[in-house]
Amino acid sequence: MGELHETKNTIEKAILIGLITQGQSEELSEEYLDELEFLAKTSGAETLKRFTQKLTTPHVATFVGKGKLEEIRTYVKEKEVDIAIFDDELTPTQIRNIEKAFEIKVLDRSSLILDIFASRAQSADAKTQVELAQYEYLLPRLSGMWTHLERQKGGIGMRGPGETQIESDRRIIKDKITKLKARLVKIDKQKSAQRGNRGKMVRVALVGYTNVGKSTLMNLLSKSKVFAENKLFATLDTTVRKVVINNIPFLMSDTVGFIRKLPHQLVESFKSTLDEVREADLLLHIIDISHPTFEDQLNTVNETLADIKAIDKTTIIIFNKTDAYLSSGGFEDGIYSKPGIDDLKKTWIAKMNNKAIFISATEKDNIVNLKKLIYNEVKKIHMTRFPYNDFLYTEYDEDSFS
Repeated sequence: MGELHETKNTIEKAILIGLITQGQSEELSEEYLDELEFLAKTSGAETLKRFTQKLTTPHVATFVGKGKLEEIRTYVKEKEVDIAIFDDELTPTQIRNIEKAFEIKVLDRSSLILDIFASRAQSADAKTQVELAQYEYLLPRLSGMWTHLERQKGGIGMRGPGETQIESDRRIIKDKITKLKARLVKIDKQKSAQRGNRGKMVRVALVGYTNVGKSTLMNLLSKSKVFAENKLFATLDTTVRKVVINNIPFLMSDTVGFIRKLPHQLVESFKSTLDEVREADLLLHIIDISHPTFEDQLNTVNETLADIKAIDKTTIIIFNKTDAYLSSGGFEDGIYSKPGIDDLKKTWIAKMNNKAIFISATEKDNIVNLKKLIYNEVKKIHMTRFPYNDFLYTEYDEDSFS
């Protein structure tokens, strides 16, 4: 059984399926499917159509009802669809039944995110973390997969592996998981030692939803080149750079982006990556102000920070992409359809006790004031650790922040 993090780069025709429930309105379902379509595009798939259904809870056997299943099945056959992607996690039984009905590949949001992570993993660390997450996701779904293989192959000598083969593969995967976890323990120790070797230097971590401009801002502040692309999860490996503002040095780390419904396997396997956030002295929470549901994204990041016990850290909220926000507004019945930036500033800066700022990293707008805000927060921490270096702490100088 080969490593799971190898993926192919062919464009596949996809359909998306989601539910409208009591806890998930039609509007929210559409937002999730917008994101799922972006995930599919990032993975290399072209979305042909979306299907939604109103249900109190997902159908236990097929996720959607029988009528909707037949409607989708007909479309799949007519349009020669390659892959069906569901917005919520599917059970092994649901996967087995849906694959039997559609006779094509079936993924849920978790498996799609895992696939994207696999295609993005570059370093040995990231590949190990992704592979572990994939095997942990796969393990409870083995029986469903084997039933699918049995149906595909069929015939004499190909009547399916049977329970013995399933158990054999289950043992192989469990052994793999054990070895990968042991490898990650070593990686954790190495990274912990690296963090320890950085001494008392102030550590700042960039956090935020995926695709909000963290890497672009990292490049701007550290004057270095970190891979930045307009795709989800463009970078997986944590990048650490030394930054100096107004004579005070500190370390800045760019971390993996968060997303709604992030598979718990990834949160667990990326523990060593998230340790950069846990052990940071200051968080810079980057938000795409131009995104229509930026407040939901903000809440998602805060929930993840709470999960990893990092929510109480000193945080500066950075509303990025103000240029995109201003250009995306429109008029409805003669009235501007979005609140102005000045109104948003008053609301959020007051809410965050002046630890919020609005910028455009691509246009380099308001970066001088951002550097000043970061400098003042870093200086507070630096002064407690190096009280005898008061000669470093100069007053605000416009030129030193440019």
